[in-house]
Amino acid sequence: MVTDKKNCQISAVIESIKKLPMDAAYLKKPAHMRTRAERFELGRAMRVASPRESHSQYTVDFKGRKDPVDLLIATGEGRIEELLPIRYGRMMASPFAFFRGAAAIMASDLASVPNSDYAVQACGDCHLMNFGAFATPERNIIFDINDFDETFPAPFEWDVKRLAASFVVASLHNGHKPSEAYAAARRVVECYRDRLYELAEMTALEAWYSYLDYEDLIELTSDSKLKKRRRKVLEKAMERDNSAEFVKLAHVVEGTPRIKDAPPLVFHPPFHQADDFQERLAHAVREYRQSLSPERRVLFDRYEFCDMAIKVVGVGSVGTQCMIGLFFSAEDDPLFLQLKEARQSVLEPYFDFPGFPTNGERVVFGQRLMQAATDVFLGHFVGFAGLDSYVRQLRDVKVKPMVEIFSAENMLCFARNCGWALARAHARSGDPAIMAGYIGKGKAFPEAIAQFAAAYAKQNARDHSALIEAVRDSRVEAYTEE
Repeated sequence: MVTDKKNCQISAVIESIKKLPMDAAYLKKPAHMRTRAERFELGRAMRVASPRESHSQYTVDFKGRKDPVDLLIATGEGRIEELLPIRYGRMMASPFAFFRGAAAIMASDLASVPNSDYAVQACGDCHLMNFGAFATPERNIIFDINDFDETFPAPFEWDVKRLAASFVVASLHNGHKPSEAYAAARRVVECYRDRLYELAEMTALEAWYSYLDYEDLIELTSDSKLKKRRRKVLEKAMERDNSAEFVKLAHVVEGTPRIKDAPPLVFHPPFHQADDFQERLAHAVREYRQSLSPERRVLFDRYEFCDMAIKVVGVGSVGTQCMIGLFFSAEDDPLFLQLKEARQSVLEPYFDFPGFPTNGERVVFGQRLMQAATDVFLGHFVGFAGLDSYVRQLRDVKVKPMVEIFSAENMLCFARNCGWALARAHARSGDPAIMAGYIGKGKAFPEAIAQFAAAYAKQNARDHSALIEAVRDSRVEAYTEE
């Protein structure tokens, strides 16, 4: 296991703790009796067993590394076979697209390098495209992480490393200089660090209630053109409701609302025509409803099911059972829910943490814990063919970053936003004072992570080339969308 420590490391930690300015009974103290200074020092003590500089370590194509294409093929097991060529085709598009679908590969690589051994509830697929803006139940627009398919407890720096590496890969994809890509990776870690220090000084409730107001972040945008564009995109997103989604995704057939088929990306599943479909659907709806809090069940009960279809989304999720469900409360009041299959987290093979009865419940728990606010319809159920699933609204004033147009300066600004958001998310399950104490205020940790990110970007480029070669050799089949 990654979490195992060598005896000498354990001894070093014990010795360092003995030197802390606290009595030997510190670890038995109730939490309210532990001072911030003591918790900062505990974080500092972690550096003995896990030096911050060690996080820079990564050797491209190191001996014994698992074949990346084999890992991709393995993660395709149990998916809809006809959709796998779309998955590979999307990942072939560029090293940046490949990175988005390669969470399992990076998890395997992270398991081979030194770690802090301080676990938090991790995102698991923490790259810059999994951050964005959305509406809270109170209709505030916040900036936060928005994808939790892979959430699981893991060392806090695993998310930081994947996020930093994504900035290097995305920056190079945009034609930025290697030095600019490196600076973006370093910036995200510096802002993560700075925000942890701020959160550590807050009360527990202040830290828990903290969030990033997206309109405030827009005002911090230094690029006037990008600021104007972000305002315009947000205005359009706020105007787009479920009625607009209905016009785009559905129509009325002989008086019955139906989702439009647009294969291979949107289509009705074969089990839709099965004799027992209605019975299975009713069971799934009951189970999902039970996962909601009582007051949210009252809201859900106002809607009735009309139709569902498979909708291919993203990169890493392609091939899993991703569906959209159409519900109506009245003739002019549609609701689209997204029903996503929840598979084992890519992090789970490397850690021995207690699990949940289903992966759908795991995703919902992780999302509720890490996000500042969650969708009112977020829930879970065991779906058709016994697949673990979770549910959320298809869109709710969702604003995704258009990273492809970012300049080097824009990348630095977005790195700041993502670093702040990740620190807040980690502070929900971890102690920000301990993590801040470990990181420190200097350059050691940001430089180490940036060095790792630059090295891993090279690994990712080689893995992308390996996938292209596998397609040439007919090892895997790819379908490219026009």
